[in-house]
Amino acid sequence: MRTEHSALTPRDRGWAARLGRLGPVLIAAPVVLAIAVVSFIVTDAGEASTPEAAATGSAAAATPSAPPPAASPAAKPSPVPAKPGWVAVDPGEQQARAAAFFARTPRKVTGKPVQVPEFHATCTVSHHGDDDPIVFPGLPGASHNHTFWGNKSTDSRTTAVSLRAGATSCNPQQDRSGYWIPTLYQNGRVIDPDEITVYYGSRLKDPAKTQPFPYGLRMIEGDAKKKSDPNGNRFWCAGIGGEVGRSADGVFPVCASTAHIVRQITFPDCWDGKHLDSPDHKAHMSGALHTGVCPRSHPIPIPSVSFVISYQDLSAKTDGITLSSGNSFSMHADFFNGWDEEALAARVRNCLNQGVKCNAAGGF
Repeated sequence: MRTEHSALTPRDRGWAARLGRLGPVLIAAPVVLAIAVVSFIVTDAGEASTPEAAATGSAAAATPSAPPPAASPAAKPSPVPAKPGWVAVDPGEQQARAAAFFARTPRKVTGKPVQVPEFHATCTVSHHGDDDPIVFPGLPGASHNHTFWGNKSTDSRTTAVSLRAGATSCNPQQDRSGYWIPTLYQNGRVIDPDEITVYYGSRLKDPAKTQPFPYGLRMIEGDAKKKSDPNGNRFWCAGIGGEVGRSADGVFPVCASTAHIVRQITFPDCWDGKHLDSPDHKAHMSGALHTGVCPRSHPIPIPSVSFVISYQDLSAKTDGITLSSGNSFSMHADFFNGWDEEALAARVRNCLNQGVKCNAAGGF
């Protein structure tokens, strides 16, 4: 019986023998290629999806005791965290600022000032706008309407750099911070505060440990989406006679003719020491523990910022009041620090650290 090989010439049988020896190589080549392709596409998390990365990974797996290559100067760790929304401070610079601050000699207390660690700025409304440079930076018109005071240039494009050049509606003039709250309406008409006092104090057990917050720090207090609160909306009547009743819906106090509506908003006074801002504009800040000290997560005591907002036009008639952010429970406040660093440091050292009340000029 004839076989397939019997039909071949001697020359053909020679080529067949050569191909037979190459068969394993020809079969293995596609397998190696397929493995290389898979290694290129499927890489470990965090590695570059390149053949070089795959080869490096294989080599590392084969020699786990091999030391990693030395980092180049360009690979120096950055203080900027990986998560978006976190704005980091340089840890070395922050440590140097703190050391320089506590090395200052406080001014000798004169007279008989009130023994309360506090100083303040007195401000008036500067403008309104549908902007929020903390929540919607660089997006004009993206926010509900806000009532601004302090830095007159505050808008969606505001940065720490731009605050330095802006004029202010506050006394002292060294306070060029940006402050804002949702605009208040009564029956659709804008009601502006007649005056805002921004208090800087300490509610901690030892105010001598308080240090200035860094330039450009920003934070938010309150919740623009809040609809109710078992403790009420926190508007109250200031002045002789105080509260004499409630509005028709029971939400707002009705004041005596000699009193008027006031709202106070107080920010946290403990800072993480690492960030100027966080994704929710709150996580880098914290309130003190019940013991009067800052928690380990936010160990740096900073001035407690508190807005006292006076609405002189709201007294006996307090029906129909709303905010641009919703009902009165949605009240919130934003702070973007633009204080002159020397002026702020002097007030913290002389007033807060010594536990005395100072005036707007920083005097006793």
